[in-house]
Amino acid sequence: MLKTAFALTVLWTLAANLHAQALDHSHADAQRQAEVAGRGKDVMPFSLAATTHVFSKTAEGGIQQVVAKTPEDATQVQLVRQHLQEIQQRFLKGDFSGPAHIHGQDMPGLAELKAAKPGQIEIDYSDIEGGAQLLFKTSDPALIAALHQWFDAQLSDHGKDAMEGDAHHGEMMNR
Repeated sequence: MLKTAFALTVLWTLAANLHAQALDHSHADAQRQAEVAGRGKDVMPFSLAATTHVFSKTAEGGIQQVVAKTPEDATQVQLVRQHLQEIQQRFLKGDFSGPAHIHGQDMPGLAELKAAKPGQIEIDYSDIEGGAQLLFKTSDPALIAALHQWFDAQLSDHGKDAMEGDAHHGEMMNR
């Protein structure tokens, strides 16, 4: 009986500690997302709250889409398209200063993307319904892994304004 009571006390203490850690982590995530949203205003001309970032990993890299939550919002759609066209050109030159400013220099995958040689990563822009997308393709396994880490970091940092997409859906939208 005493062993059972002791075991239950230990289990309860562990559970309480795990719950407290989860709450701390959740608070830290919310604080980080607020900081990222604040810095995002310096780089992204569109409203983060009025748009959704969709990140779809593929075997060759991934698809980053930004769409207006209200597709009829012509202003947001135009701002998204203009921004993604501009960052495509910067990314092709190895300039990832925008994401570095928003997410930090130590953002997962960023150092590898910045170090890529011109032409190692194809980045194609296209308009999609309600916004635009960038299609990232490479044959380098290290860069594919870096793109996937970079996508994961953005998903985490953008919180409710981002979602993981289905690569097949993104490819269908690209046709």
